[in-house]
Amino acid sequence: MSVMTLNEFLRHIESGLPLTGELLPFMDEMGEEARRITFELNSSYHTLEQVRELLSRLFAYPVDPTLRVFPPFYTDFGKNIRIGKHVFINACCHFQDHGGVTIGDGCLIGHNVVFATLNHDENPANRIAMTYAPIVLGKNVWVGSNSTILQGVTIGDGAIVAAGAVVTKDVPANTIVGGVPAKPIRNIVP
Repeated sequence: MSVMTLNEFLRHIESGLPLTGELLPFMDEMGEEARRITFELNSSYHTLEQVRELLSRLFAYPVDPTLRVFPPFYTDFGKNIRIGKHVFINACCHFQDHGGVTIGDGCLIGHNVVFATLNHDENPANRIAMTYAPIVLGKNVWVGSNSTILQGVTIGDGAIVAAGAVVTKDVPANTIVGGVPAKPIRNIVP
């Protein structure tokens, strides 16, 4: 069992220091807990209230009563996800949240969306080393089905990520992006 606490791990993440071998036992422990809860969440039917109760356990804070999530839902950590009010997350999404995932009020997340806050070193000799950076969605962002949002990306208020996009760079507010890698398509006139 790890001697690290969740608060110590989150402070480490905020510091920007690399994820080293000494953190792996804690990450493994949290991963086991996340899998236990997500297996329970995804193994049978639950009311929306029961889904929110399970997500509150998974995230380690009471989620907003307006949150709607359609399982299955996957995460390999679970304790570094912050979700605002009136958020909808459709089925089969995966949040790799070690680096932090923040979803603002009013966001809509389509089927099969991946939030990937971890990456590996490009150098093959160092490939096991992990880097991380948070993903932040502003208010009223719509992420289309089968999109992937990569580490360090911030998506501005009111933006739309087209289905199937791979977002590698920040997205300005009220902008539609699409493609691989995602590029601006047009601005949204509110």
